[in-house]
Amino acid sequence: MMLPKLILTDIDGVWTDGGMYYSNDGIEFKKFNTSDSAGVLFCHILGIKVGIVTGENSEAVKKRAEKLKIEHVFVGVKNKKKVVETLLSNLGLNWNDVAYIGDDLNDIEVLQKARISATPQDAPDYIKKYAKVILSKNGGDGVFREFVELIIEKENTEKAIEDYLKNLKSFSQ
Repeated sequence: MMLPKLILTDIDGVWTDGGMYYSNDGIEFKKFNTSDSAGVLFCHILGIKVGIVTGENSEAVKKRAEKLKIEHVFVGVKNKKKVVETLLSNLGLNWNDVAYIGDDLNDIEVLQKARISATPQDAPDYIKKYAKVILSKNGGDGVFREFVELIIEKENTEKAIEDYLKNLKSFSQ
């Protein structure tokens, strides 16, 4: 198997613990785990596109994405599957090229369609059943980085075995 060409992520409950923080003036704050930025960096190094697809319309998410040079950012999304399908069409990709991590009801369709999908450990059990992988970390605890590292390890290990087996056939007894 090859590495995915696109890793997409939800934000609230994945990059954050799902909490919403408000000042007395009603200004919203989000706490991001800086560990997840290494996951984005790994993707950039490997040439894997990264995208955010979130139901919240948050300036904090836009700023975080800008800082990490994430080019595909969709906030205030009502239908994630439709947004992802449009993105895939624009990029000339298909669902087999996608890895996705999400944790709630609006993630189910994308979790089902992506070739690689995961949820944080603290996602509801009724959501976990739609993902191919349940990660060990909770949302807000660096779970995006865990997801990326798992993909890199799993996919590269499988490719190495495939290459080994191909080369093994060329050896005579």
